Amino acid sequence: MPAELVPLICALAAALTFAIGDQCQYLGVRSLDSRSGTMISIVTSTACFWLLAPFLLDLSYLGAAGIWVFALIGLFRPALSANLSVAGVRHLGPTLSSTLSSTSPLFGTALGVLWLGEVLTWPVAVGTAGIIASIVVLSRRGGSGAAEWPLWALSLPIGAAAIRALAHVLSKLGMVTVPDAYLAGLVSFTVSSVVLLSTQAVRRERPRLLIGGGRSALWFVASGVSMAIAISLLNQALLTGEIIVVVPIVSAAPVFTLLLSIAVFRRERLTARLVGAVAVVVPSVILIALGR
Repeated sequence: MPAELVPLICALAAALTFAIGDQCQYLGVRSLDSRSGTMISIVTSTACFWLLAPFLLDLSYLGAAGIWVFALIGLFRPALSANLSVAGVRHLGPTLSSTLSSTSPLFGTALGVLWLGEVLTWPVAVGTAGIIASIVVLSRRGGSGAAEWPLWALSLPIGAAAIRALAHVLSKLGMVTVPDAYLAGLVSFTVSSVVLLSTQAVRRERPRLLIGGGRSALWFVASGVSMAIAISLLNQALLTGEIIVVVPIVSAAPVFTLLLSIAVFRRERLTARLVGAVAVVVPSVILIALGR
């Protein structure tokens, strides 16, 4: 496989895996509060990383400066960003929440150009605009009735998008001295788990299970596994690619989310909007790849 294709393929695979995680979260929040579900998901992801430690952990990097960058990321991602994301899924549903989260290319591109000095070419800019436009179209609702969600809920996935974009840039900086996608995920998720578990202990809160809550907890476990895989793929894409290329492609996750809603979970149906969105996303990804 040509080396230049690795970040593109990893980014697409991460988008699909994030979409699977979104669907699992949607199934979980129906009978388990989002804060407890997020904790279960992140702790599960952390456990996945540590289970692989005997095979993937490189102790030679433990004294490098990048470790502290990864630890800093763990203070707010995925702990804070995941809480915002799950709360967004609860109030807005997986498709709209994922769509609004896809504003991360706007934050990511700005940070990549202004902070990392990456060059934004016209093909990459047009491709990014195409992806954003398509997922915005997917979020439009038919009819003239009032929205079923409160206006303030829109800030939840948008805030998560801004936090993720900052984390992407910091991950890129950290991997300058620690070029290890696995270790980046291990450290950040471990810190996040410690933060969440400590907060839960201080507040002395217990998960609020409703009817079928045990099954909901399993959906969040599945979400945690998906998140661990997705973050590993994303970190690998960031390690070998540029922010302005990787982030827009990962943000195509809403297309996968909607396709899963149609083909697997049977919650939505195929529409002209979806067909049009896919018809725009695919060439946009190709344009970004060629515009590198």
